[in-house]
Amino acid sequence: MESYSYTPLTLPVIPPDPEIEKKVRKTLDRMTLDEKIGQMTQLQVDMIGDYDSNGRFSVSEEKMKSVFGTYKVGSILNTPSRTCLDPAEWNRIISEIQAYSMKHIGIPCIYGLDHVHGANYCVEGTLFPQPLNAGATFDCGLTREMARITAYETRACDCPWTFSPTIDLARDPRWSRFWENYGEDPLVNALMGAAAVRGFQGDDPNHIDDNHIAVSLKHFMGYGSPFSGKDRTPAYISASDLREKHFAPFLEAIKNGALTLMVNSSSINGIPVHSNALLLTGWLKDDLQWDGMIVTDWSDINNLYKREKIAKDKKDAIRIAINAGIDMAMEPYDVNYCQLLKELVEEGAVPMSRINDAAARVIRLKYRLGLFDRPNTTLKQHPLTGSEKFRDTALLAAERSIVLLKNENDMLPVKPGTKILLTGPTAHSMRSLNGGWSYTWQGAETDRYAEKYNTVYEAMCNRFGPDNIIYVPTVTFRTKGNFEGEDVADFNVAKEAANQVDIIMVCIGENSYCETPGNLTDLRLSENQRNLVKTLAETGKPLLLIINEGRPRIISNIEPLAKSVVDIMLPGNMGGEALARLLAGDVNFSAKLPFTYPREINSLVTYDYKVSEEVGKMEGVYDYDARVNVQWPFGYGKSYTTYEYSNLRADKTNFTYSDILNFAVDVKNTGKMDGIEPVLLFSSDEVASVIPDNKRLRAFEAVPLKVGEKRTVKFSIPVSDLAFANAYGKWTLEAGNFKIQVGNLQLIVICNDSYQWETPNI
Repeated sequence: MESYSYTPLTLPVIPPDPEIEKKVRKTLDRMTLDEKIGQMTQLQVDMIGDYDSNGRFSVSEEKMKSVFGTYKVGSILNTPSRTCLDPAEWNRIISEIQAYSMKHIGIPCIYGLDHVHGANYCVEGTLFPQPLNAGATFDCGLTREMARITAYETRACDCPWTFSPTIDLARDPRWSRFWENYGEDPLVNALMGAAAVRGFQGDDPNHIDDNHIAVSLKHFMGYGSPFSGKDRTPAYISASDLREKHFAPFLEAIKNGALTLMVNSSSINGIPVHSNALLLTGWLKDDLQWDGMIVTDWSDINNLYKREKIAKDKKDAIRIAINAGIDMAMEPYDVNYCQLLKELVEEGAVPMSRINDAAARVIRLKYRLGLFDRPNTTLKQHPLTGSEKFRDTALLAAERSIVLLKNENDMLPVKPGTKILLTGPTAHSMRSLNGGWSYTWQGAETDRYAEKYNTVYEAMCNRFGPDNIIYVPTVTFRTKGNFEGEDVADFNVAKEAANQVDIIMVCIGENSYCETPGNLTDLRLSENQRNLVKTLAETGKPLLLIINEGRPRIISNIEPLAKSVVDIMLPGNMGGEALARLLAGDVNFSAKLPFTYPREINSLVTYDYKVSEEVGKMEGVYDYDARVNVQWPFGYGKSYTTYEYSNLRADKTNFTYSDILNFAVDVKNTGKMDGIEPVLLFSSDEVASVIPDNKRLRAFEAVPLKVGEKRTVKFSIPVSDLAFANAYGKWTLEAGNFKIQVGNLQLIVICNDSYQWETPNI
């Protein structure tokens, strides 16, 4: 397995290419103000075309004349009618856009798509597990390979830019975009995000070839910690957590060459991020000397006056956002933005230097992508698109991402010839396997587009034989309306069918959703589904729960009824196949939870909670014992085999701020099946001047081990990784003891002297 660690910080984070910089300056020098502002503008594709009676989209000469000829717009995004197209259609549409842009502006257009878990807006594209599943593999190499294939297939569609990866941190399980991240931990998101950047872009951000694409990190930052739990609502984050945890994934991804970044739609501590010059210009551009490009999210400049109320009107909102550091406005339906920004420049409210800087960043991106020389890429150049080879990678990723949470009395693997009753709303749904951003925005049409792939029911029939599977619909998701809508059949039919089987497999969870439409008011699993499980438990037959959901819905009152529990999250098109192979024991479970699974709504915590959250005691008449109560902890996951950890050691027990600590631990497969064990190393600062975290993940590696094999796993950790951002955001290392934990082993290492860094990043 490929091992990943933090990339050392050097400035500038992306070394400039002198030849590209000459071209950028030369291009900028010949551009008019209108052209520069146009390059700072991004419109929805519907703005340049029409639909015929069959719903087929074609670009319109008249509309393109306005968009490119008059307003000189530099970027187009999204899919026509927000649905997927086949590569030939993408080639036709984008090539026409590029031809018009090159002819009338002399600058190529940059097209962007939300390819979140594969080429999910391409009919022939390979859909991988969602990022939350990728986090569960703890395998950065596999994440990089999924991104590489996604880039290849995106280029087959003639698109050079994706709005991915999402590295917000999934810190609140109520949030509807929880599954778009790699989990709750800063390190996992940092290293997974960096691996995805390398997979999408390659290793040279200045020269991206025709098999790679530019990324847009999203959503900078704190988006995954909304105070209300609802999408696009405010976050309140301490200065230390903002610097130490929420910025860390973006910093690491940028150090690995990320070329663009999308901004959090909401606010942090009362300041909308689209207006926050300290974060956008200070932390990103100045502190890192980053020459990449910042794009807004959907129509978010408008929200500065419509929703956030920090601007009096649209023109005022544009002034605030551009001066704060926004380079390109995702202004999907309104080219009036161009005129208003021009007026602001002419009035002196937005300096010309800011326009030149923003336009240069857009032009630089296009040169780095080679769009001036090669505006188009085609399906013909990418013959592996939708290939069996890529599907095999998707199957592997799905297998590696599914978590075994419970397996009493070795109920699993399922023995040959076992009769199985299969039911539940996610049992026969490709939509549930994939989640949102799948063929359509909400994933509502997935069953139609993914018809050639197998649902859980179909995959179980193929693997165990149709005579051994009895499928009885009970609770089913409605295909129209809110994602939570359910229909309920007579549970007694399923109870009667249980008489014919050995075990009952209940597939519970969520329908697909994305962004704000996925907001919910109750984190508990639906009452219909809970009642279904309770009813089937009355039969006395062993229950296997399959959890298929994008966020951890609370199941504490039904989990005790099950002998086995498997969390498949959102494993993609090959998820049904992967689950059947895992249940049969054809492959071993190896994934671990990249998030904390809550037991109750009043105990929503992350694994790195402050130690004071765990226990609070008051003696006497007011005696109480408060504690953190979770269903399953971060990093939890079972296997068909067993692993033994031994001989945890460090190359030094005392250290100073400039040292590197080298740890080693022996891991042995002591069971009866080959497996892959994600080895996680945690640290705990035992005493600190601010309340320390319970523990922090500092390194991880997924280690393959054959039966009886023992390997020594080594981790090198710069001591600066043990530092924390103090209450003022200053990086601080304090003398004292640090506890290191790997598996069930612990050791103490000691910092001899305190130290504080004066740089904003270390």
